[in-house]
Amino acid sequence: MARVSTYLNFPRNTEEAFNFYKSVFGTQFFGEIMRMGDVPPMEGVPACADSDKNLVMHVELPILGGHTLMGTDAPESMGFNLNFGDNVHINLEPDTRKETKRLFDALSEGGKVTMELQDMFWGDYFGSCVDKFGVNWMFNCGEKAKTTS
Repeated sequence: MARVSTYLNFPRNTEEAFNFYKSVFGTQFFGEIMRMGDVPPMEGVPACADSDKNLVMHVELPILGGHTLMGTDAPESMGFNLNFGDNVHINLEPDTRKETKRLFDALSEGGKVTMELQDMFWGDYFGSCVDKFGVNWMFNCGEKAKTTS
């Protein structure tokens, strides 16, 4: 089912922040916290430094009214330069790749594509952009690619 969530980026304290939010909202994480060290090697991407392997790759926490907070560590050692205020993304999870592509194309027009839509190691179709107004958008579609035999 399609949903919208808020995605937060922190320099190196995502786990601390999300444990705080967990205590405030009295809810539990969806699944386990995924760590940077869990990411499989990817072509053209440098290996994760030992000092970064325990950082948070992804965490999800339900808060109110079906809304979910998601988060990741985005440290400078990995090329990020966070400024609080632009560390938030609206995360769209459409039901189909076609709808994901339509939304991605429309929201990135006149803005900047930060990651082209592509199949990712966690099995979803993912991409991100900043729209022409400076709003950060992420797209994550669980519909698998159709293959012909």
